Amino acid sequence: MNRFLKLFIPALVATSAVLFVLFCLVSKNPDTSSTYTYKVVNTFPHDRNAFTQGLVFDDGVLYEGTGLYGRSTLRKVELETGSILQMHKLSAEFFGEGITIYGDNIIQLTYKENVGFVYNKYTFELLRKFNYPTEGWGITHNGRQLIMSDGTPALFFLDPETFEQVSRIIVYDHNIPVWGLNELEYVEGQIYANIWPTERIARIAPETGQVLGWIDMKGLLTQQDYSRPVDVLNGIAYDKENGRLFVTGKFWPKLFEINLITAK
Repeated sequence: MNRFLKLFIPALVATSAVLFVLFCLVSKNPDTSSTYTYKVVNTFPHDRNAFTQGLVFDDGVLYEGTGLYGRSTLRKVELETGSILQMHKLSAEFFGEGITIYGDNIIQLTYKENVGFVYNKYTFELLRKFNYPTEGWGITHNGRQLIMSDGTPALFFLDPETFEQVSRIIVYDHNIPVWGLNELEYVEGQIYANIWPTERIARIAPETGQVLGWIDMKGLLTQQDYSRPVDVLNGIAYDKENGRLFVTGKFWPKLFEINLITAK
């Protein structure tokens, strides 16, 4: 009996240790990636001349940043009609990219110019410029820091006053880096990211960079919507007060309010 215990107890300890290590590894990198589809709740008109790069919903209206050299703008848009209520045109040497609203300011990135703009939210007056070393794609915030993408698997967390990088994460799905992170929106503790040039949106854990879920957005536009050229899905806005999620795309004639549906 003593011999049995001498053999059994060390084996039990060793087995327990292995199971503990495996548990820790699984807990650290859980396979929690889920797939979602959508249900269209409402459809709104959208300016099909808008090469949408950034989208924000705030105080009952949409704010939109558009791109292309010589055509880049910052806009305030009426949701229900798509009418442009206010607009600022960027100088022709700038290719406008993502936007976010932080406090009473609107922050807008540019593509390859390494320059960002800070505007007064109400008047669109340019308050200041700032620089960053990467390309500018998408931007959002978590209430404390700005979160910026540059098309790589990296997301950069910036101080909203100095615009200096505080930290960064690498976005991955099953340990594979995710490229093409584009327009961003912070939604209930997660980062939603358009993945260029696909019809998918990633739901990302901001603490780790792990993709928690994929939203498959195929089929939003009808055949009639392609009567004129359209570009990729791009533009996510969240109405935090009412829990509404909006999406659109570059040169799209429509903007959609959607509900997410778990596919698996």
